[in-house]
Formats: sequence, C-alpha cells, structure tokens
Amino acid sequence: MPEVPRVGGVVLAAGASSRMGVNKMLLELDGEPLVRRAAQRALAAGLSPVVVVLGRDAPAVRQALANLAVAIAENPDFTGPTSRSLHRGLACLPRDVAGAVVVLGDMVHVTDRMLAAVARTATRTRAPLVSSRYGDIIAPPLFLRRELFREMRGRNSDGGGKAIVARHRDQAIFVDWPESCLGDMDTPEDLDALRR
Repeated sequence: MPEVPRVGGVVLAAGASSRMGVNKMLLELDGEPLVRRAAQRALAAGLSPVVVVLGRDAPAVRQALANLAVAIAENPDFTGPTSRSLHRGLACLPRDVAGAVVVLGDMVHVTDRMLAAVARTATRTRAPLVSSRYGDIIAPPLFLRRELFREMRGRNSDGGGKAIVARHRDQAIFVDWPESCLGDMDTPEDLDALRR
C-alpha cells in the first residue's frame, strides 16, 4: 500500500488578545487553558508534528502546554500581522511533512474529529489546499500543501490565509461543517456565553 503523506499541525496562539484585555490563550474553558485544549485536539487528530506559535506572555503559555508533545515557535512581533505567526509555525515543520493543518487557538468549537477530517481529505487529493466551510463562510481549520508555504511566506498582512484561499479557490477542496461550529472567543462576553 502507498505510504500516507505526513500532515503536521500549526496552532496559532500568538495574538495580543486586545479585545479580551488578558491573554485569552490562558483563560480556562472546561477546566483547561484554551491553548492546551487546541493543542490536545491537534494531537488527538493525529497531526504530527504539532507546532504551537506563541506571542503574548510566551513563558506562561509555554507552561500551560507542559508535558504535551508539541513543538514551540515564538513570534516576538505578535502585535503585527497574523501572517507572521503562520510563517513561524510553517518554518518549524520538517521537510518530510506534506503540508499542515492550520487552526486558530481561539476557535473553541473545532474538534479533533474536524481536524482529522481535514487532514484525511488532504491525504486523498493533490489539491493545494483543503479548507473548512461553514455555510457560506470559509474559515480554518485549513490545510496548506507544502508547495504553498513559499507563497504564504510572501504575504505579510493580516488574513494571509484568506488571501491564499481566495487565490486558489478553484483548486481547493472544501469540508463542510455546521455554522454552529464557527466562531472564536474575542471578548469577555464571548467567554461568559461559552461558560454558560
């Protein structure tokens, strides 16, 4: 049987959390910091290796990941464009990785099953990217094949992933999820609603 391509994971957890007021990656949901929940889901999905990109309060966030088999990348310019965090994560992946599933640490409704489905779809096609779709909205998690890494590194703006999806939309494969799975946690009100 042909060998299944290796798929890595990049968890983006480097944001400034300016609307939250504190680092949301350290806030707990279901008894765990958000960053740990996201990393564990990536590991449970079979992504290997999993790289977590840190920014604000990096030492404390690193501690929240203690004893997890993840690689750490740091983005010292975490208040700048989000694409720089993605660049840092992609740069940490070994050359034998066919591509990476990118997930945002604050998309709390994304499950390991969803991540695994995106990765599995990617291994069954040569499409350059596989993206999640929630009704009419295209959002992470998404898979970037290695040949897109260089193109991604050429983009230094917010929403770099969106630009890549837009450019390659005709070649992309989409995995559909309920709209209820979409959403992230940006404000204290978002956190209160989730905890309720």
